[in-house]
Amino acid sequence: MFGNMTRRDMLAQTSTGFGSIALASLMAEQAGAKVIGNKKKAKNVIFLYMSGGVSHVDSFDPKPKLREMHGKPMPVKVERTQFNNNGKIFGSPFEFKKCGQSGLEISSMFPEIQKWCADDLAVVRSMTSKVNEHAQGNYAFHTGFPFMGHPGAGAWVSYGLGSGNRNLPSFVVLQSGNAVPPHGGVGMYGNGFLPGHHQASIIKADSGEPVPHVIPQEDRMVQRKRLDFIRSLDERFSDLTDQDRKVEAAVRNYETASLMQSAVPEVTDLSDETEATKEMYGLNHANQQTAHYARQALLARRLVEKGVRFVELSCLNVGIGAGGAANPWDQHGAIEKGHGAMARQIDQPIAALLRDLKQRGLLDETIVIWAGEFGRTPFSQGSDGRDHNPYGYSVWLAGGGFKGGSVYGATDDLGYHAIQNATSVYDLWATVLHQLGLDHEKLTYLYAGRNVRLTDVHGNVWKDLLI
Repeated sequence: MFGNMTRRDMLAQTSTGFGSIALASLMAEQAGAKVIGNKKKAKNVIFLYMSGGVSHVDSFDPKPKLREMHGKPMPVKVERTQFNNNGKIFGSPFEFKKCGQSGLEISSMFPEIQKWCADDLAVVRSMTSKVNEHAQGNYAFHTGFPFMGHPGAGAWVSYGLGSGNRNLPSFVVLQSGNAVPPHGGVGMYGNGFLPGHHQASIIKADSGEPVPHVIPQEDRMVQRKRLDFIRSLDERFSDLTDQDRKVEAAVRNYETASLMQSAVPEVTDLSDETEATKEMYGLNHANQQTAHYARQALLARRLVEKGVRFVELSCLNVGIGAGGAANPWDQHGAIEKGHGAMARQIDQPIAALLRDLKQRGLLDETIVIWAGEFGRTPFSQGSDGRDHNPYGYSVWLAGGGFKGGSVYGATDDLGYHAIQNATSVYDLWATVLHQLGLDHEKLTYLYAGRNVRLTDVHGNVWKDLLI
């Protein structure tokens, strides 16, 4: 009976049409993840990306030796840096102290994180990168490759897990205030060679229209008729192209966009949040940049509650030091002022996010990642800045089955090179995928004649950091 029936005929003769197809696709994607993976510990990821390169020796990797040797020449060979304006050893202007029951050492840049979060953080102090430039570093961290054309980690998670809410995209990037994409642009949020519906949707957290044209400009019934007409044309074209995946992805994007028209305004409306919650995050903070980032952090919690798989937050530009809009942590000069201002922007909102997730029972199923593309040198650039350092730096993770209050790996006494458990972004994503129930070696996509994956041909799970 169905032997000669086209896809268009089938859709026309079924009562539920695209709705059931979308649901079937959703269920199939989620089932597929269970087949290829491990026991799932987490469902979602919140990625706190610190574009520009945070100084690890001023944040989460204390080095008393730097203060002891402040102003002296480096006792080891100095590798070539981005600008080669290399000075003497530069002791951190920030104080470190042991925090929480674990005694995890955290910089005075982050008083709220010191106070509330030490026992939730799993700090990796031995990250390394093969690149020393922002755009390449950003792409390498997001996609595993230092150039355009590959899917971002969020797209891979979307591909592996499917959507947790058919009314919202599974991968969202949040912006607010003057935040812009890191150097390299929106390509690092892209789907690459994966189907188009896995790319990120950018949501402006502080905008009256968070996504362009998300608010209908005409009667919904009129719009529905237009969309049905467009869909019928797309179905005919899809038949002519033998159900080409790119065409299918475009059709699916239209459907998701339509569903987002009600879901996005609802989730971005914070009026149902208590004043105590808003105050905890810092939505009314005197520092406007803190308030903007606080809105992103609170919205990130709301999105994972709604089933969005991967949410990335964007830092704002503080205009101090060499950091610009796309790389605000990039303080080649005035690092104490620049890093201090950047830390004030994120400290309270991030501490609140971790506390809020924990109070709601969401931290166990949400992996929070704090990271930048590389670290900074233990010696000065000029008089009071630091240049790029890819040879050893720090990131941290919380929730999702990671051991809070723990440290993995180490750099040398000056914080220059990783000397214990040297690791990379491939290991980070292998571990994150593992906690999401996905085997990083099996989560592949056939492209250009080979099975490509987020971790390329690398990656080892950080088992010592897992509960």
